[in-house]
Amino acid sequence: MNYATIKWYDIANGPGVRVSLFVSGCRNHCKNCFNPETWDFNYGELFTQEVKDKIIEGLAPSHIKGFSLLGGEPFEPENQPELADFLERVKRTYPEKTVWCYTGYDFEKDLLTGKKGNINTVMRMLACIDVLVDGRFVEELKNPDLYFRGSSNQRVILVQPTLEKDEIVLWDEPVY
Repeated sequence: MNYATIKWYDIANGPGVRVSLFVSGCRNHCKNCFNPETWDFNYGELFTQEVKDKIIEGLAPSHIKGFSLLGGEPFEPENQPELADFLERVKRTYPEKTVWCYTGYDFEKDLLTGKKGNINTVMRMLACIDVLVDGRFVEELKNPDLYFRGSSNQRVILVQPTLEKDEIVLWDEPVY
């Protein structure tokens, strides 16, 4: 698996200061995607053990509130096995830190049905994710006033309560 970039002090992709990994490979090809170079599965650098170890180390400081996973597309079948293992390591090492993930796929229609890769691997990933922002970016629904998403069709889902209740539980956006 390749990755495009790592942001070590990201404040745009989840609450607080976070470490964010942008993976390579995406078949969604959303119009006006902010990262079209990541559509190519071969873009960027290899996601090696050394890179994984650096991310784990980067998450250590107490001011880092969590890990965010973006793309490209984390839930492309080619990316899932590597990311499932890594997300499990992140959660084992830092159970107190939140994991946010962004996907252009639909939680119920694509991820929970097994349409995207191996359902067991998808469920391993979801077991480690606290918040999932799902849905394709839609240019016509773009809204810069939304928290942590680009277009109004996208949802910010609390994954663990959603899986427990078997109904979508949305993250409450902060009021400033």
